[in-house]
Amino acid sequence: MSEPREENSVSRWRLILGREAEGQLSGYCEDFSIGLTQDEEIMDAALAAIYEDQNGAAGASSGPGSARGAGRGRGAVNLSKWLGDVRSLFPEDVVSIIQNDAMERKGWKQLLFEPELLASVKPDIQLVGTLMSLKGKIPEKTKDTARLLVQGVVDDLVKLLETNIRRAVTGALNKRQHSPLPSLSGLDWKRTIQRNLKHYDTERRQIIPEKFYYFDRAQRSKEWTVIIDIDQSGSMADSIIWASVVGSIFASIPALSSRVVVFDTEVVDLTEKCANDPVDMLFGIQLGGGTDIHKSVRYCEQFIEEPKKTLFILISDLYEGGNQSGLVRRMKEMRESGVRTMCLLALSDSGKPFYDQHLANQLSHVGTPSFACTPALLPPLVEGALKGQDLAELAKRLGTMPG
Repeated sequence: MSEPREENSVSRWRLILGREAEGQLSGYCEDFSIGLTQDEEIMDAALAAIYEDQNGAAGASSGPGSARGAGRGRGAVNLSKWLGDVRSLFPEDVVSIIQNDAMERKGWKQLLFEPELLASVKPDIQLVGTLMSLKGKIPEKTKDTARLLVQGVVDDLVKLLETNIRRAVTGALNKRQHSPLPSLSGLDWKRTIQRNLKHYDTERRQIIPEKFYYFDRAQRSKEWTVIIDIDQSGSMADSIIWASVVGSIFASIPALSSRVVVFDTEVVDLTEKCANDPVDMLFGIQLGGGTDIHKSVRYCEQFIEEPKKTLFILISDLYEGGNQSGLVRRMKEMRESGVRTMCLLALSDSGKPFYDQHLANQLSHVGTPSFACTPALLPPLVEGALKGQDLAELAKRLGTMPG
């Protein structure tokens, strides 16, 4: 039984190293053939189109004008067939990597420019980020397909986060356990009448309620203001996508008054777009450019009416191109006024982000902890912030990466 496994291992190495390594592998494995199965041959061709140059050398990259470039010359690749082969033969996580490498290494941006091809691409966050960066170049005929693809990804992210975020917010703000006395202003008239119709007194022509129903306090009014201030530099693409979804969920919670702002060297308020349709917000973002965090924080300050009922979330890698000392001072004053503040160096499932550690330390010293955060850990952090917990300590317990 050991021989088939070893032969299979040789085939895998052949797929990894490419056609140029076949001779050398044959020398090491004289007892085994390196013949590939039909599926492996298709896999090999799909990988070679991305990871080999026109002479077959693995690891080299070539532009769209090479012999293997899509739609060019004798070695042209049929992108539609290539996408079908990749999606049918590789695991989903590998498909995403190969697609992104195709665009980065080969310049196959035309994957996104033809509706039929775009519809065949596996949608994921990285692809949405690429669409955001190319949104000014996407042909009119492809825009509807691109929007549907982005909508699908956003819908999946909302499903992933919404329940936990709502539970975190209502868990932090529901004070009924502290104040059991009902209030007339909180009476749910519709539900109370419907549930008590069976207690209608025909003589008095009145409903005699047996039980009254009240709205949860956390659901009745805008008890808290949540401001999300998002750095739209190119390195923050994944974080922007997650943040737009989080912002739309916050906007749907009656207890919260939400504000979503993005910035580079200028500040753009996308609150309405985020609340109505996070996809619109994503297409309203311009990735790249400089960074002026200080200007954005100054803009956001106007929405702080009750500091002790405000949560300010800055999402940035902190490479400040504006007034750094002014930023630290404003964040210090905001924190001292009672605002709950945090800085997310990244909001994504990826590894440890690049960030300005010196500025992160400065912000931490004045009361704003800075850390990378996965989307799954955001709900407990939000709940902790609304409850007034020490976020630096909470972040350590949750296992986030401190700045």
